[in-house]
Amino acid sequence: MLAETAITEVGWYAAYTCARHEKRVAEQLDGRGVESFLPLYGVLRRWKDRRVHLQLPLFPGYVFVHLALRERKRVLEVPGVVRLVSFNGLPCPIPDPQMEALRRGLVASLGAQPHPFLTVGRRVRIIRGPLQGFEGVLLRHRGLARIVLSLELIQRSISVSLEGDAVEPIHVLNGTHFSPRVEP
Repeated sequence: MLAETAITEVGWYAAYTCARHEKRVAEQLDGRGVESFLPLYGVLRRWKDRRVHLQLPLFPGYVFVHLALRERKRVLEVPGVVRLVSFNGLPCPIPDPQMEALRRGLVASLGAQPHPFLTVGRRVRIIRGPLQGFEGVLLRHRGLARIVLSLELIQRSISVSLEGDAVEPIHVLNGTHFSPRVEP
């Protein structure tokens, strides 16, 4: 059984949804008074006779919910919700600073797009801006610096455009990440 503090403590959780049900799930959660967050990105799709601007989920198959675990039944009863992301049968919270940075970054319109989940590449830390403190992988995309940010819990990634001086390299020494800083 879950410890009493874990049941009453409010946190962010990832709710796994049926394919292409994210928006409907988010609407129903809002209707039930459950705080939810569905990050979206804009894309232009072309069909034979027209072009359409769509808002698609940044993390397909997931809606983030903010609640105490004792209220999880309110989420699990929503049609289209499969389960909360769990390890060893226990729903696993997403750290609040990570969720807040993600929300701030999306409000700042950094041109976020879905990206394949990465675990290798040049690691960098964002040192300024709304995503400050996030670590990711540096890429070049069409001549621009793109940073791939990964949410390890759900093994999904997004890429955002940033100026090159907004990041610093992260080096690994004896298995520990550190950023070289030169004091003036």
